[in-house]
Amino acid sequence: MLNKIDLNIVESELSLKYQSWFASSRIGYLLVFIAGAILPLAFSPVNFYLIALLSPAVLLYSFLFVTPQRAAWLGWWFGMGFFGVGVSWGFVAIYIFGLSSVFASAVLTFIGISLMAAFFALQGYVSVLFIRKIHIESKVFVLIVVFPLFWLLLEWFRGWFLTGFPWISLGYSQTGSVLSGYAAVLGVYGISWLTALSSSLLLVAFLFKNKKSIFVLVGVMAIWFGGYSLSLVGWTEVAGEPLKVSLIQGNVEQINKWDPNHFEKRKQRYLSLTRKHWDSDLVLWPENSLTVFHHQLEESLLKPLAEEAKKNNTDIILGLPVLDLETKEYFSSLMAINNSVKDSRKIQFYHKSHLVPFGEYIPLESLFRGLITFFDLPMSGFTPGQYDQKLLTAAGQKIAPTICYEDAFGEDLIRFLPEATLLLNASNNAWYGDSFAPHQHLQISQMRALETGRDMMRVTTNGVSALINHQGKITSRSPQFESYVVTGFVQPRKGITPYVRWGNVFVLFVMFFGLAGSVVYSRTKNS
Repeated sequence: MLNKIDLNIVESELSLKYQSWFASSRIGYLLVFIAGAILPLAFSPVNFYLIALLSPAVLLYSFLFVTPQRAAWLGWWFGMGFFGVGVSWGFVAIYIFGLSSVFASAVLTFIGISLMAAFFALQGYVSVLFIRKIHIESKVFVLIVVFPLFWLLLEWFRGWFLTGFPWISLGYSQTGSVLSGYAAVLGVYGISWLTALSSSLLLVAFLFKNKKSIFVLVGVMAIWFGGYSLSLVGWTEVAGEPLKVSLIQGNVEQINKWDPNHFEKRKQRYLSLTRKHWDSDLVLWPENSLTVFHHQLEESLLKPLAEEAKKNNTDIILGLPVLDLETKEYFSSLMAINNSVKDSRKIQFYHKSHLVPFGEYIPLESLFRGLITFFDLPMSGFTPGQYDQKLLTAAGQKIAPTICYEDAFGEDLIRFLPEATLLLNASNNAWYGDSFAPHQHLQISQMRALETGRDMMRVTTNGVSALINHQGKITSRSPQFESYVVTGFVQPRKGITPYVRWGNVFVLFVMFFGLAGSVVYSRTKNS
């Protein structure tokens, strides 16, 4: 094992005990599992972002001593720790609010986590193949080139495969570090790559423990200084006066959200909180704050509300389902009541286009419907809206809308830019209770603000609602599990960041050509 794939920098520095732990002992599985399990602490709400440098280094360190098959298992156990802690809130959604049994909820959660952990298993297998094929003096090449690029590849693929699950991509952990300066240029995937690269470089410095380590550490410092320098660049500029906005957090219980017997109480809560804030330019309600179809509320609620808002020179954007009376398809939608702008579209709609699998629609519906209660919930039959929908206009501004999970896809959001001057995310995080999910989602919204150079307005059912400036800083936020109104100012902005212009193209170019070059290099060295 290790003596057959010697790294020069390893044999003289590392004890055989550590080698055997990863090469054959179950202790190795435990160590990488722990490394994966603590990695979510780098994300919100803990925000100890330096863990994102430590945990990947432990995983890569383990790959130095093993066969490809063993590396795959080490990667899988790392992924089980990472996703087992990081997305443990999936169990809450299925069991408590999906009304499924403990057993069914645990099995479904385990299957989901296991499938995601397979990405790390693949990373381990491929990385060790490279380590074995390249000449001894080139092993460092694998550490600082192949491992970070393959991390990037699998994150990107996870964010695309089967409509994508880009949650807790490594780059999100860096919203509070200087690496966030790269967001406007490279996006979250670029930051993931640079974080993994920094981790690899630190591992190499640890393994060398000689004068060469200084050059490696200088490389890490250069990466981080580059992030700081980019954070000082003003990619966008002010466009008009600040707007006063109010985010209405109704704190509606998820278990009763779709119960028609509780609708009147919910409606009155949102109306009451709104009427206290008619001095705002814009009032926002969360995703499906009204759980009755638009056409059923048009005369009794929405038209009177529009007239009341008009008298106070306030615009409103609220969430509700919309039924197409001809096709009988229904959408999760945002409705803008635009009174303060001379616009022919006084009432506008945005229909959610990127739905959550199994939560808002059922893939292979004929197979899964009826299997467990969670798959039969009424909100799991939504139809996706068209991808090329128009911006919402309110309070004199063009607003880029996303509903809940949609803002996890930065490459989708930029379709509204550079025309949009503000960002809006309306969410229902009540599905996940008192877990990591609402905090992780807030961090995702911060990344979208950084990537686009725009202020973000984030309104949720029961928290965390927040106003985020164009630098990704939270300027005002709500407590969780309270009826609360976040009131503050947002600054419309114009201009275009490199990420808005190019999206993920540059990062993907580096990734594909870097990995292709690595394959060519390995063959050349072995020819």
